[in-house]
Amino acid sequence: MASLALLLAGCGSTQTDKAPITKPQLTIEGGRLTPEALWAMGRIGSVQSDIETGLLAYTVSYYSVEENRSTSWIRICNPFDDMHVVDEFVGSDPAWFGNSGCLAYLKGGKLYLRRDREEVEVEGAKDIEGFLLSPMRDQVILIQTVKSHPTTADIYPDLPQATGRVVTDLMYKHWDEWVDEVPQPFIYRLDLRYYGEGERIKSASAGEPVNILEGTAFECPMRPFGGIEQIAWNPNNSEVAYTCRKKTGLAYAVSTNSDIYLYDVATRTHKNITEGNGGYDTNPSYSPDGEWIAWQSMERDGYESDENRLMVMNLNTGEKRFLSRTIDTNVDEYGWYNDSSLLFTACWHGTVQLYHVNMNGYVSRLTEGQFDLVLGDVSDHYAFLLGHSMRQANEIYRMDVSEWLRKDNGDYAHTEIWYEQPFDTYNQLLDKLTSENDNIYNQIERGEVIPRWQKTTDGKDMLTWIILPPHFDPNKKYPAILYCEGGPQSPVSQFWSFRWNFMMMSAGDYVIVAPNRRGLPGFGKAWNEQISGDYGGQCMRDYFTAIDEACANLPYIDKDRLGCVGASFGGFSVYWIAGHHDKRFKAFIAHDGIFNMEMQYLETEEKWFANWDMGGAYWDKTNSIAQRTFANSPHHFVDKWDAPILCIHGEKDYRILANQGMAAFDAAVIRGVPAELLIYPDENHWVLKPQNGILWQRTFREWLDRWLKP
Repeated sequence: MASLALLLAGCGSTQTDKAPITKPQLTIEGGRLTPEALWAMGRIGSVQSDIETGLLAYTVSYYSVEENRSTSWIRICNPFDDMHVVDEFVGSDPAWFGNSGCLAYLKGGKLYLRRDREEVEVEGAKDIEGFLLSPMRDQVILIQTVKSHPTTADIYPDLPQATGRVVTDLMYKHWDEWVDEVPQPFIYRLDLRYYGEGERIKSASAGEPVNILEGTAFECPMRPFGGIEQIAWNPNNSEVAYTCRKKTGLAYAVSTNSDIYLYDVATRTHKNITEGNGGYDTNPSYSPDGEWIAWQSMERDGYESDENRLMVMNLNTGEKRFLSRTIDTNVDEYGWYNDSSLLFTACWHGTVQLYHVNMNGYVSRLTEGQFDLVLGDVSDHYAFLLGHSMRQANEIYRMDVSEWLRKDNGDYAHTEIWYEQPFDTYNQLLDKLTSENDNIYNQIERGEVIPRWQKTTDGKDMLTWIILPPHFDPNKKYPAILYCEGGPQSPVSQFWSFRWNFMMMSAGDYVIVAPNRRGLPGFGKAWNEQISGDYGGQCMRDYFTAIDEACANLPYIDKDRLGCVGASFGGFSVYWIAGHHDKRFKAFIAHDGIFNMEMQYLETEEKWFANWDMGGAYWDKTNSIAQRTFANSPHHFVDKWDAPILCIHGEKDYRILANQGMAAFDAAVIRGVPAELLIYPDENHWVLKPQNGILWQRTFREWLDRWLKP
């Protein structure tokens, strides 16, 4: 079974005692995507296949703007019978229980089992963040939180209403929360009782738990984005592999060195199988026969965007192999195809495709097209995938992998099949199983997405996506927006975002210019790594190349009506470009961007990132890389700001604190530059609440229209 590590900004879901949110019905006026239509879309989030029954379970979330909340639904369908719906109910994190169509899932922080539309709560456990059933289904790992340090009330029992926190070490905040608790894995034995001799479950309960990390304050899974994919059972239930960075405080804050540990369930002993590797080791998975274990690995400590490699180890001999050695890019997700080969996804040249690799490291690409794929599950000889593009949100696809691989002297070779068919139609390689949002797409016109290769100032080839407005007329002149990617090392692939949505931006009659500038994966290791320590350097020259070349060679772009937008590192880019653009742009929008690099070095919670990407501390005057970084801080160039700027920030953003956006806004106002501030007291580095999302889209569009349209 493949793990699914899908991270889509704004795709969170909440469960309440109120009536569940169902699929909104919306009539769209004008034939263009609107913020309301964007939030009316169903958001498919995971997919799990049952090898016993052939059924498919997947989640879809629906949002209500009026009620400002969402509901996650689980659908059980037959993927070989036109996705006939067998059952549909509220829940998340579906996993097949191996009991003739029985499904386990979470709802309201509790674990449930469901078969034939009958639901049974597993008694004895609550406040569950995730779960993993053992292969024999007699045990389950539940992720629950434990207190990481004494609270103020523990220290001073006579002050139970005091809100102050006594902080003595780093990592006291992370992403969007104060760190008072950490997630840890607990093993529970399951007690199932049946009706008579049949398979219908009458009741279920969890026994006394065993905390794998008992007596520690270590995280597993790791915050903020780690999930159950960081833990695995071996096939005979005797061992658990788990991911952990066994550090706290300052040591945690400056290191990415996590390891894969094997936990013997009987003896309760731990073995580190990646000791000596400096960077992230994550997401273990046993081969179906239990002979091998695979995981993803980064080599260097402190570098969170290092090459993410696919590794395997023979559990009998201890031999380790670097399977993805022949590809010059990251492995995104992976899953075992059989005992001796795996499937994985990887980004190359702005798209994410499906690959196959055998135990000798022979890699073959199975798909090709202008889209991104996420590996959801592997069942028998089928791969179930989530597919999206800049023109389409996630839908579920099925691929018969065995049809495209043939046995050749013990190795799997690839039968080359290339195609250029649109992703939203059936093609030779992928069977589309869902059409969740056709009710929206059928009412709107979507702009085309065109790849364009450009020569950079140092003679390299750079891929830039050009997104055209709906009802495009090549004889007209359009205002254009330069999109600056965040990360900083996140690809401008064929992603679909429910906030930074290119169909939404272009619907306002804008041309979008979205370059894969220096510092993005999918173009080789050297291209990806160049940005570290050079924030104000080649990556910024690449941005100017992208917009200048487009203006010079695309006659439909009006070079006198250009905007520049971006978030996170993209927000930093906007602030920096605002002081260096030589009057190219007439308007800027920066979301959650870094304005003052010196303050960012001290304010951000993950110090490893600041140390690696900035080169070190600003007070180290002998460090030439660090000194170059801080000399390029955007706040040093405010005197050159001369175009209107909108600053957006969330006050629960602990990655880049909100004072960065407020300081940039204050600086613009003091300088006499037209400015606006959109501040969210209840949002983090993203915007997750429906009404806040609508406000974001309206403010974004109104600002651009004000300055870029006559």
